[in-house]
Amino acid sequence: MDTRAGAADGARGSAPATAPETAPDTAPDTLSDTAPDSVADSVADTAPDTVAGAVPDDTASRPLRDREATTRRILEAATRLFAEHGYDQVTMRMIANAADANVALVNRYFGSKANLFAEVIAARSPLERVVEGDPAGLPARLGAYVARRIAAETSDPVARAIDRAGSSPEIKAVLRRRVEVAMIAPIAAKLAGPGARERAAIAAAIILGGGSLRRTLGQDAARDVDPASLERRLTAVFTEVLAP
Repeated sequence: MDTRAGAADGARGSAPATAPETAPDTAPDTLSDTAPDSVADSVADTAPDTVAGAVPDDTASRPLRDREATTRRILEAATRLFAEHGYDQVTMRMIANAADANVALVNRYFGSKANLFAEVIAARSPLERVVEGDPAGLPARLGAYVARRIAAETSDPVARAIDRAGSSPEIKAVLRRRVEVAMIAPIAAKLAGPGARERAAIAAAIILGGGSLRRTLGQDAARDVDPASLERRLTAVFTEVLAP
């Protein structure tokens, strides 16, 4: 009885002495010493650089890049379709399908077919580069440009889109503004003397007429015409038209 009681007393006396000495020294110190340094500090140091710094910038710019890419595809598809079929025959759904875009998105970006057509013909045309340069050489440059159009040596889709625009009332104002801004005004700016705008308007009529002739007659437009002779004669016409 005395021996078992003493052993029990000894067990009860020794158990509390061991736990308080080891647990407080290891567990609390480990959590307090290592967690803040390895986990919390690591998150604080790396999160701003990798998550908050790089990812938001890339994410923020992606919608803009996507919209620019989609807009470019829509304009390219619209230019091609307007040039091939003419304004009246092209629908917004045709453009959306060709651009691999939703028709609602095309409408949201451009509002209407007329607005989209205006964006297409606002693109820089080879004619603008023809008009640029010294005024003395302008008749020759215009003669060569129209000769190429008649002979179908040029494949400018914007010019063909204008040629095939038809007579829809909704785009008359668009075409009038384009002809004024891209043809008449730049040519008139190169001319000296009175009546510059009138002479530039006659030149624009010849330029547009060359495209219409090619579209109407097709390959027969210049089948029996020597290209050099055609260019020389057109140069003479522009020289006379643009003279003061």
